[in-house]
Amino acid sequence: MPPTNSVRFPSTRRAFLQQTAVAGAVLGFPAILRAASPNSRVQVAAVGVTGQGFSDLHNVGQHPQVKLVGLCDVDRALFTKADAEFPGVPHFADFRVMLEKLGDQVDAVTVGIPDHMHARVAIEAMQRGKHVYCEKPLAHTVWEVRQMSQWAAKKNVVTQMGTQIHSNIEYRLATHLIQNGAIGKVQAVHSWVVVAGNERTRLLEPPAPGPVPATLDWDLWIGTAPMRAYAPEVYHPYAWRDWQDFGGGAIGDFACHILDPVFSALKLSAPLTVVAANTGVNRQIWPTAETVRYVFPGNELTAGPTLNVTWTDGGLRPDRKLAKLPPEVDLPRSGSLFIGELGNLVLGHIAAPRLYPVEKFQGYPYPKDLKGLNHWHRWVDAIIAGTKTTCGFDYAGPLSETVQLGNVATRVANRVAVHRGSRPIDPVGATPLQWDAANLRITNHPEAHALLTKTYRPGWEVPPA
Repeated sequence: MPPTNSVRFPSTRRAFLQQTAVAGAVLGFPAILRAASPNSRVQVAAVGVTGQGFSDLHNVGQHPQVKLVGLCDVDRALFTKADAEFPGVPHFADFRVMLEKLGDQVDAVTVGIPDHMHARVAIEAMQRGKHVYCEKPLAHTVWEVRQMSQWAAKKNVVTQMGTQIHSNIEYRLATHLIQNGAIGKVQAVHSWVVVAGNERTRLLEPPAPGPVPATLDWDLWIGTAPMRAYAPEVYHPYAWRDWQDFGGGAIGDFACHILDPVFSALKLSAPLTVVAANTGVNRQIWPTAETVRYVFPGNELTAGPTLNVTWTDGGLRPDRKLAKLPPEVDLPRSGSLFIGELGNLVLGHIAAPRLYPVEKFQGYPYPKDLKGLNHWHRWVDAIIAGTKTTCGFDYAGPLSETVQLGNVATRVANRVAVHRGSRPIDPVGATPLQWDAANLRITNHPEAHALLTKTYRPGWEVPPA
């Protein structure tokens, strides 16, 4: 960063941004450098002010060089908590109005809203040159994720996916152990989450409609999705994840978290194939439990030419014997099991990694210099410095595409009629979907290929890159 006496700072913000861009170019800094002075601030607008949206604006807003300049939510009843922490910040219901009205008062945008609207909001922000922090799973379909990645590269903005555990000490330590050979080359990975794909509502079809609250703009909430009647306590504000039109079920909710250390530790990108089995799925909701099996190309960190990564949810877990656990220890309710040539690593969801068998790793020299980092502040720091993040859309894109490919496979999978216990459902006999990542195609299943994208409500289309 240039010394403060190297640039004469103008009085207006527009002139300041123009001058710092010129100064950055002369001094060899990227043109996206936003804050060349300790006295400047990254001005952030938040889309979504409740749940994870509030968590994002709260944590980003704690950065000493951030100023919140706009709060957007389709339900005006939800602003109370954000107003208490950031009083006086203007309110908006429509993100398009906010971006248009605030213009270049906004440097960056957080997106913490239902999945079906991620791409539409984030891409409009990026088209305007805004840096974006977007919640997982980045977007609602494989095609949308690809457009998100391409727009980020095209507009040269700083991005971050909201998988805050990516920066936690637990996941950073697991990545370090695997990449430094603690368990040798990895032969297979099992990842799982305890929650079910439809546990928030347990409904099979759309419920009876009810009156829309006076505080809620239901048309804006529906956004890109097909219009449907409002139903009290079903879709808004939290149960939308169960519904295929809005969310991604259990895998869409948790896989970007739990598969993140799998991707980062093993340097994975696009799978070669994906296949699934589940307990039953219709066009409305996601299945109660499922198995999704990916095959990735191998690399220097894996034991063979390919690597199997198996995802399960709804309480399904791998056989604990695979982990070589002591009798008194069970697998965590959610997490990952890395099976290596020299041993195994069990990584609970937001828990410290454990190496097994215990007797083999007694006294193992864990690194002492690793520490957790603030995921939100890493994004802000990268904006200020004009650098990249470790969870930008270039990395988060392939991870999120993989997650949403699992949902494609689930929607075309055969139902397993009878299932008991917690063992994974085996997609035996099912034909794996062949994934051509370079050309964004499933090459052997036209129905599945069509599910890579969706039909948008007129006026709410997602612009291709």
